[in-house]
Amino acid sequence: MTKVYPNVSPAPLPKPSNGCSKPADDSSPMVLTVWRKSLLFNCDGFTVFDADGNLVYRVDNYMSGNKGEIFLMDASGTSLLTIRRKKLSLTDSWLVFDGETADNPRFVVTKNVVNLLRSKRLLAHVTSPRKNTAGYEVEGSYSRRCCAVYDEKRRRVAEIKQKEASVKGVAFGSDIFRLVVQPGFDATVAMAIVILLDQMFGSSTSTRRRLLTN
Repeated sequence: MTKVYPNVSPAPLPKPSNGCSKPADDSSPMVLTVWRKSLLFNCDGFTVFDADGNLVYRVDNYMSGNKGEIFLMDASGTSLLTIRRKKLSLTDSWLVFDGETADNPRFVVTKNVVNLLRSKRLLAHVTSPRKNTAGYEVEGSYSRRCCAVYDEKRRRVAEIKQKEASVKGVAFGSDIFRLVVQPGFDATVAMAIVILLDQMFGSSTSTRRRLLTN
């Protein structure tokens, strides 16, 4: 059987900047394997590994815990970003904060309202109240694990793709997929967008409890 997580050990994270992007460099794209499952018993969440099989990110949401917040953590359990649903909003919007802070959100993700003047492929808008911070749009199909994040110049900065098995005849389900992050874009932000796409467009059967309630 193909191993989903070869090594459960910490991997170094790219240092984030003050906005949605990190400084550009000449490195290759970062390819992460996202598993829509917590490694902890009785939890919902995500477990994310790098190309070497090292644990990079985790989301562990206890059933008895506070479901009004989602914490994106590193491998050691340190909160990198906190996701909170925007209250009293006419649209489906979420605020994303650095660490476990509750003010000065880093960025806002809003679900796109489909109409005749907008593309049905447009899933969400990513904006920031901070100065000199770029905005992004997410397009594609999250249910098919085929979507991308574009910057203001229509450059593809991150992608969600289906994961191909290394063993012929073995197929991964939709709960295991790839997150490809281009140089110059913060992988932590890309993973936060994945979490929110799952909130907005993930299935809602009884066996898949929501991480964030109304």
